[in-house]
Amino acid sequence: MTVTELIPEQARDRFARGLVTPTAGWCPGWAQANLIAVPRALAWDFLLFTQRNPKPCPVLDVLEAGATGGPLLDGDIRTDLPLYRVYVDGELAEETTDVTGWWRGDLVGFLIGCSFTFERALVAAGVPVRHVDQGVNVPMYRTTRRCRSAGSVGGPLVVSMRPVPGALVETAVRVTAAYPAVHGAPVHVGDPAELGIADLDQPDYGDAVRFEPGDVPVFWACGVTPQAAVVESRPPLAIAHAPGHMLITDARDEDYRIRTA
Repeated sequence: MTVTELIPEQARDRFARGLVTPTAGWCPGWAQANLIAVPRALAWDFLLFTQRNPKPCPVLDVLEAGATGGPLLDGDIRTDLPLYRVYVDGELAEETTDVTGWWRGDLVGFLIGCSFTFERALVAAGVPVRHVDQGVNVPMYRTTRRCRSAGSVGGPLVVSMRPVPGALVETAVRVTAAYPAVHGAPVHVGDPAELGIADLDQPDYGDAVRFEPGDVPVFWACGVTPQAAVVESRPPLAIAHAPGHMLITDARDEDYRIRTA
């Protein structure tokens, strides 16, 4: 069975048994989510941060303190992602496939929309998704644009980048604008220097992707933004997905598409 034929429960089972892989292209038709979990004492500041920065941080669900599952998945957020990052005082302490040993009863899990969710719609509209075609992780970059701070939480906007044929940029904008719960339309098209990105071949997260002739760089707000905020704000503990290694939920991607008359 190929990764495109799996249902989310089957994919999460593979990850819980130790498979490590970026999840772009997995389980098409199902929504994917970023994970960030912080102590309850900081959860209000993080929630306010997401509300003040809805483009990079569209909240799909907030779990109860200590909860490891919810309505978006019949599973366990401590084991069912392919790879995690654990931050202690803002420093990366471990990258691991299982965070059960780090889990605490006061951790509040935030599930944030992921742009992998709208990639099936891009392909259906004829827009190639280069990182999937090339078998690499999507490239992500810290920008010089600042998010709006909330209490103790602040940091830069992080973006994901997809090369899009110039003639299809308008299509890509239109298609993704219909998915505001998973970042929606791009935040920038064209010159990466306008975002403070010096070299597209040196992403801060993920892998460089090869451009084809006529491609234009298109940038979407990215759910790794809370991790950049963790590094800057230095909470005592935070648990997150490794960039590009997402939670595959039991929600359909179409659940998050806005339908217009």
